[in-house]
Amino acid sequence: MQHGPSFFDIFWLLIIFFSLWPIFQQKNLEWARFRLIREVEKKRKSRVITMIHRQERLAFMGFPLMRFITIEDSERILRAIRMTPDDMPIDLIVHTPGGLALAATQIASALVKHKSTVRVIVPHYAMSGGTLIALAADEIVMDPNAVLGPLDPQLGQFPAPSIVKALKTKKGQLKDEMLILADVAEKSLVQMKNTILRILTAKGYSKEKAERVADLLTSGYWTHDYPLTVDVIKELGLNVSTEVPKEVYDLMELYYQPTGQAAVQYIPVPYGEPKKGEVPVRKPH
Repeated sequence: MQHGPSFFDIFWLLIIFFSLWPIFQQKNLEWARFRLIREVEKKRKSRVITMIHRQERLAFMGFPLMRFITIEDSERILRAIRMTPDDMPIDLIVHTPGGLALAATQIASALVKHKSTVRVIVPHYAMSGGTLIALAADEIVMDPNAVLGPLDPQLGQFPAPSIVKALKTKKGQLKDEMLILADVAEKSLVQMKNTILRILTAKGYSKEKAERVADLLTSGYWTHDYPLTVDVIKELGLNVSTEVPKEVYDLMELYYQPTGQAAVQYIPVPYGEPKKGEVPVRKPH
């Protein structure tokens, strides 16, 4: 006599299902991203690369994971650039708080060497190392409300320009640790400034303009987290536009994975004036 599945059989099946469901969700999301990336490539006839750092969930336990520019990011982007023909433009979509200077410099250097047009698209923000990458573009494409950030090197929790300034203004005998820190800070400032000069002159900017931009971005004129708006970037004389493709915003929606209840909510449909023949929506009383 055959019996149906027992309670424990159903229980373990449910455990397995709910354990694997986040993995299925993640894979489905990745395929949706790939499909949209391919649509953008066909429309713009370019290689689309994304570097989007958002707080996402791990596939199994759901723990939040903060992401920054890493060596793994530079390895993958350099591989994508090598796979791109010399005559094909590159659209690099960047959304990042920054990260390792080494990785960002590698990415920027590889973009500078690409023979066709390079566009860095910033839908929301690209701070610190993300700004260095943006400087390597022939055109920076930013949302009207997007921002970049200064490039003053950070040594631990202190900005290099402030360390150098403290050394010059502080009187009296200093500890060896402070002198060593100041020496490293001076070297890091020179290195970052030279990197910016090399990138901007390679993109066709004059030496005078490149030096002015490098001085402003590295000298501590702004704090490290100060938002540089589109207007500021234009004042610096960099080639920037605000024509972000609509598909980029659609793609960003596929990276939004809050770990809990979203703090921001709205009815996800565009509003506008009713078209001819349409009945306008009544406002609630």
